[in-house]
Amino acid sequence: MPSKPVFRPKPHAIETLFGRRKAVIGVVHSLPLPGSPGYDGQPMADITAFAVAEARRYRDGGVDGLIVENHGDIPFAKPEHLGPETAACMAVMTQAVRQAVALPTGVNVLANGAVQALAVAKAAGACFVRVNQWANAYVANEGFIEGPAAIATRYRAMLHGRGIHIFADVHVKHGAHAMTADRPIRELARDVEFFDADVAIATGQRTGDAATMDELRTIADGTSLPVVVGSGVNPSNIGDIFSVADGVIVASWVKQDGVWWNPVDPDRLKILMAEADRARP
Repeated sequence: MPSKPVFRPKPHAIETLFGRRKAVIGVVHSLPLPGSPGYDGQPMADITAFAVAEARRYRDGGVDGLIVENHGDIPFAKPEHLGPETAACMAVMTQAVRQAVALPTGVNVLANGAVQALAVAKAAGACFVRVNQWANAYVANEGFIEGPAAIATRYRAMLHGRGIHIFADVHVKHGAHAMTADRPIRELARDVEFFDADVAIATGQRTGDAATMDELRTIADGTSLPVVVGSGVNPSNIGDIFSVADGVIVASWVKQDGVWWNPVDPDRLKILMAEADRARP
């Protein structure tokens, strides 16, 4: 059984946002945005059109919600080095996606741009943000990353944005956790709940890698929050995942050839959604 709550009880965020449990959330990986290394001067209208086209493929494939993410900005900058252009472009793109598909939409500003994501969500009307390191600290590809929960929740309050939910990774991919190695994963799950997250996310080691079922169960046992798997979901494991998790975040497998930077492949998405529907009520 999951641990007792360590923060005041709150409504089930997945059911609240998506109208069901066992939700499937697709990720719109944006093209490189202005200010990023891969940006070559493409008009913002073209970048937005690509995101909208991806969102429509996901919607037509039957997903329950979306996350708009600046994955094209790789290599990612630490939050303090993200320029205002990133938030501005993300807000324009996210609002266009919301207007085009009318699905519950979230925002992830890489790397770990919690404050920027909240600003985008407020401006664009998004209902949640994903934050890869919400509590504690770790060494990521980008360097030393501290959990921004204290700053971000105060910023959200200043925006009168309490309705923007926090999806927080528990044992974040693309990083080392030596500094918190004395805290079991179960305790790390309790930490994100204690710091007022609404959803706990389990991931693999990097983009496209699956979370192990053992780690997923450990996280679910460590928190009373809904738990979502945030990487490596595919038709062969989604049934097992849904036996424990309240939702999945999908991207790489449903892209053409299973490569994250390619467009969504409607046929692959159809296969995944068929397995999802078999596995959920």
